[in-house]
Amino acid sequence: MYEDKTLVCKDCGEEFVFTAGEQEFYAEKGFVNEPKRCKACRDAKKGSTGASKPEREMFIATCASCGGEAKVPFQPREDRAVYCSECFAKMKAE
Repeated sequence: MYEDKTLVCKDCGEEFVFTAGEQEFYAEKGFVNEPKRCKACRDAKKGSTGASKPEREMFIATCASCGGEAKVPFQPREDRAVYCSECFAKMKAE
């Protein structure tokens, strides 16, 4: 039913093959558009988006349950209890 197609990458301009198997996979997933980039350019684009994210600032606090060190992605406040990940998981399970 599907036949290999030769497409042109919109980034590098090189030809690449959109195989029958890939077309079948796209159809099963409900994708209606053909790929616009070759595998190398898709991989490069995926890699570049994650690298541009700034690293999240972490704050050190004392766990209100065990007294150990807790690293949290928010500025702890005096009026709110902070828990380390282990104690938080235990509380959530209860």
